Amino acid sequence: MDSNLFSDVEIRIKKRNKLFFSRDSLCLQNLTHLIEGQNHRVLVMWVLNCARLTLKHFEAEYPHDLRPRICLEQCEEWATGKIKMALAKRAILDAHAAAKDLKDVQNALRCHAIAHAGATVHVSTHAIGLPIYELTAIVQQYALKDFQNPVLTKIKDYINDLHYWEKHTDQLKRNWAGFMRRHS
Repeated sequence: MDSNLFSDVEIRIKKRNKLFFSRDSLCLQNLTHLIEGQNHRVLVMWVLNCARLTLKHFEAEYPHDLRPRICLEQCEEWATGKIKMALAKRAILDAHAAAKDLKDVQNALRCHAIAHAGATVHVSTHAIGLPIYELTAIVQQYALKDFQNPVLTKIKDYINDLHYWEKHTDQLKRNWAGFMRRHS
């Protein structure tokens, strides 16, 4: 493994930053480039699908806090035109609020990741937020050491999932909201 691949992450850890990754992180460059080449619908399918697994981890610890789940459900309904933006926006803000209510750093990061997944329905640039927050949670899980292999595995999963949705999103014949049909 290239030791420089995580040099920026290690600097952020030493500085005690809240987030250890950014869109410029060396280890995220392949994923970032892949994200930049996708249309909005593909990114929405990808992040909402990824966020379901993130939600599963969150709900294992906090089964009674429904805010992240509601966020995902309402953002999917928004993407398909079943609800208006105001309801989905409220759900996204509520998922961020859930994160702020937690002292549990890993699950707070997961809430933020889910909220960014939902916000991707509005603006595709939020898609990178899911990995930035979730990967930071993974580093926290490994007590800031020996995180490299789990992070690389998760990045590989993101890339594989994104390739899947790149090939299959249009095959689903979803009823997208008008704003989702206009953006390709």
